[in-house]
Amino acid sequence: MSTLEPQGYGLLLSELKQRIYTAQYAALKAVNRELIQLYWEIGHSIDERQQNEGWGKAVVERLSHDLKLEFGEKSGFSTQNLWYMRQFYREYSMLQNLQPLVGEISWSKHIIILAKCKEPLQREFYLRATARYGWTKRVLEHQIENATYEKYLLNQTNFDKALPDSIVSHAKLAVKDHYIFDFLDLSDDHEERELEGAIIGNLRQFLAEMGANFAFLGSQYKLKVGQKEYFIDLLLYHRELRSLIAIELKIGEFQPEHKGKMEFYLTALNEQVKLPEENDAIGIIICKSKDKTVVEYALKTAVQPIGIATYSLTPHLPDNYRNLLPSETEIAERLQAWGRDALSENDPNKDTDSF
Repeated sequence: MSTLEPQGYGLLLSELKQRIYTAQYAALKAVNRELIQLYWEIGHSIDERQQNEGWGKAVVERLSHDLKLEFGEKSGFSTQNLWYMRQFYREYSMLQNLQPLVGEISWSKHIIILAKCKEPLQREFYLRATARYGWTKRVLEHQIENATYEKYLLNQTNFDKALPDSIVSHAKLAVKDHYIFDFLDLSDDHEERELEGAIIGNLRQFLAEMGANFAFLGSQYKLKVGQKEYFIDLLLYHRELRSLIAIELKIGEFQPEHKGKMEFYLTALNEQVKLPEENDAIGIIICKSKDKTVVEYALKTAVQPIGIATYSLTPHLPDNYRNLLPSETEIAERLQAWGRDALSENDPNKDTDSF
């Protein structure tokens, strides 16, 4: 075979690879939708016969046995899976707004959501988020265990008015309302320098708690404005948002003046550090505690994108955390606003596990 490459060969090869990836991804999505539709119909049939003919546990066990005899032990027709199909149909059959989404993720992810989430709106959140952002099974499990649903609903930011519409929802999901730093060996009366030092010493766990796509750029990151030097506690980068993330750590309660300082840092980052193709920098102020009303007032006048969060050193959310959740009506409205994300739907290079 000749080693000489004809003119235009590289471009043609690149185009063909992209077309093949696109076709393969479309085919896998079609197969996944067909499988989910089949499981939906099986669940419907089982539920209908339970309601009308009094089918019980023994009948479903026999059905599983006979289906596995015909299609094999690994065909997906175990007794437990059949019960999941019934639950799957019952959970979503009355939610018409979610039915178009159920074919967008794999069956294994549906099982995780059904098994680990008990509230309908909680399930809707993880179903929409998984379909929209292409979470793998591992990421989905981590998000559920990390109470991302509650943290998303309670987060306090001004992203709606300070960020482009194209990244608002993703930025809200990337910034939590509460962080758990249970991997830090600190006493309750620690100093800010001790908190920062402990985070740097446990950087991998810190980035895991922050969430996917965060990269560490530096601590005490120096900015020079005029003749003075200023230092940001931590500077991260979010690959998907394409934004610098400035983090200020506060061991006490949030104060309104913290917002002004962060805006100053963000302005300097945008002027001096941000690349032309990147989005504006985002600030996260992580405090020991906050008064939600004070935060709300402070963010009303903020023009730079800022989120105000709290942290704890124990693996548990504060006792009153869930009591602060919005009403069911408000939660439903926020989830409806997500819609479907065409960007995540049409990525031909996405891992097949991301359905």
